[in-house]
Amino acid sequence: MTMPTVELHLHLEGTLEPELIYALAERNGIDLPYDGIEDLRSRYSFTGLQSFLDLYYANMVVLRTEEDFADLTRAYLDRARRAGVRHAEVFLDIQAHTARGVPAAVALGGVTGVLATSEADHGITSGLIITFLRHLPAEDAPTALEEVLALGFPVLGVGLCSSEVGSAAPFKDTFDLAHARGLHRVAHAGEEGPAANVREVLDVLGVERVDHGIRALEDDALVDRLVAERVPLTLCPLSNLRLQVVDSLADYPLVGMLERGLVVTVNSDDPAYFGGYVDDNVRELTRLLGLTPDQLATLARNGVEAAFVDDARRAELTAEVDAWHAAQA
Repeated sequence: MTMPTVELHLHLEGTLEPELIYALAERNGIDLPYDGIEDLRSRYSFTGLQSFLDLYYANMVVLRTEEDFADLTRAYLDRARRAGVRHAEVFLDIQAHTARGVPAAVALGGVTGVLATSEADHGITSGLIITFLRHLPAEDAPTALEEVLALGFPVLGVGLCSSEVGSAAPFKDTFDLAHARGLHRVAHAGEEGPAANVREVLDVLGVERVDHGIRALEDDALVDRLVAERVPLTLCPLSNLRLQVVDSLADYPLVGMLERGLVVTVNSDDPAYFGGYVDDNVRELTRLLGLTPDQLATLARNGVEAAFVDDARRAELTAEVDAWHAAQA
């Protein structure tokens, strides 16, 4: 019986497998600068966040039509179902598409059309989080958000991603606007940047979840705050390994974080690039850290607690985790 899980840190563009990249390139008449799928796959060796981002953004060129975005979303949901995902809140980097001439309506239409039937077709409830890119001018973000909202597609929340260089404070207006419009707020912090970045997105952007956040461990007072306020951290272990945030999964601090009472969850981030979906992440952590059924159930329950769902859905997800946990006895 596969452990039921919630995935809260997943970039749809990061699920572009090499095979799908080539299929979309052929459909759209795009010549790729690689000598085939294996050559492309061989480039997935990164020296840090920026080397990954360079390839990540380059490969988005194949996403042109609503059908492309629908196929991307459907492929993720197919794989997520096999991984035991029962609820997913997925990111879309809308500015990365509009900046290259793809209308927001095309990207959003393709993604939300598939998400609308995710429960019926895949057994997964879902929501869409629009992420803004930290390396772009912050003054562009409110306009981008207004455009998204004006289109009327269902959006669950907003996020902030890309490199962590510089302050997140210039994005305060965008996050205040999102809050005023009833949207949830999350942000990447404490991955490339230090623990201070985590404190900043809490205090300035008012986020309800911190994406990554592993470097919060550098600040004991911040850890105490995260525990007291039950702020979830959406950890991405295989991503952290591939981007050299950690040296080894065998030394990953997950168990210590659980013992300290942090609300940590396990997610896949950009699984096509980092070597594994959420079940692969859980499997490797279990193998290397010796995670027990009780610890795995805690991780799953943390995901349910951290999800932006109503009470009825939360109760359903909790019951599934409880049933799985009972079956492990």
